[in-house]
Amino acid sequence: MKKTASIILCSLAVLLLAACSGGGFKKTKSGVLYKIISDGKGITAQKGQFLKIHVVQNVRKGSKDSLLATSYDAIPFYLPVDSVPPSYNPSEVFMMLRKGDSAQIILEGDSLLRQGGQLPPFMTKADKIVIGIKVIDVMSEEATNKDRETSEQAYQEVLKKKEGVQLAKDISTIEAYLANKKITATKTGQGTFVQILEQGDGPMADSGKVVSVKYTGQVLNGEYFDSNIDSTKQFQPHPMDPFEFLSGSQGAIIGMLEGVQKFRKGGKGMLYVPSSLAYGANPRPGGPLKPNDNLIFYIEVLDVKDLPQQPDSTRPPGR
Repeated sequence: MKKTASIILCSLAVLLLAACSGGGFKKTKSGVLYKIISDGKGITAQKGQFLKIHVVQNVRKGSKDSLLATSYDAIPFYLPVDSVPPSYNPSEVFMMLRKGDSAQIILEGDSLLRQGGQLPPFMTKADKIVIGIKVIDVMSEEATNKDRETSEQAYQEVLKKKEGVQLAKDISTIEAYLANKKITATKTGQGTFVQILEQGDGPMADSGKVVSVKYTGQVLNGEYFDSNIDSTKQFQPHPMDPFEFLSGSQGAIIGMLEGVQKFRKGGKGMLYVPSSLAYGANPRPGGPLKPNDNLIFYIEVLDVKDLPQQPDSTRPPGR
């Protein structure tokens, strides 16, 4: 699947490059630049229908494009077709598309700001968002619902297999790293490696406990990407408050959720987290992490407490 997606992605990239270099862009009423590559034979999208599309999204800085996201290694998007007022939005182009069409849509940073939008941190007003679209089908709402369910089920099966392969690769990489650094660490059930530096003498951070931690995160090559201990190690500035989550349950990446359970209040140590138990193949676009980055966290467990009891709604008031 990965090889096929790469071939399709490369083919679309060639088409879009040709579109860009050949000029011929038009503008919607709100000023969105677009170009449609069509054989004129497909079914034109009508109001109330849905486009089944694959999307490639890049940020363009000068003449260089950097990939932000693609649906080719996931499932298609299903987007409603509707008549919309001019709003500097890609949806203005949808009713112009046919089954089989390819399109390139360009959103300019300064235009987004003039519309009252907020640019993502990786983008300036001189940059552009370049969206490549391939229309797989034009469908009714009923057909869309059935097709989406089938696509999601098939994707989940493929994803599960891919994640299993990636996790085994991640664990092997981390084991080699630990051996090379002569670090002794214990592997948890799912695959996070834990190195206890100070056990702590408070209660255990068992599953279901509310824990507060200080942390510094880095990738295996030593590059820092976040911290609430040292602000100079933050990719994007944020408050230095302790990070609070529900141990073993929710509020953090899987590697943190399971790794922290080996610590007591007051404990300090390192977590070596496989990418599959962190941000996986799809980290935040424009962020500091690359797909399938294995991570290292230094953590300090500041507090461990019980989850606050929820009020009993069945108990009569005043009793």
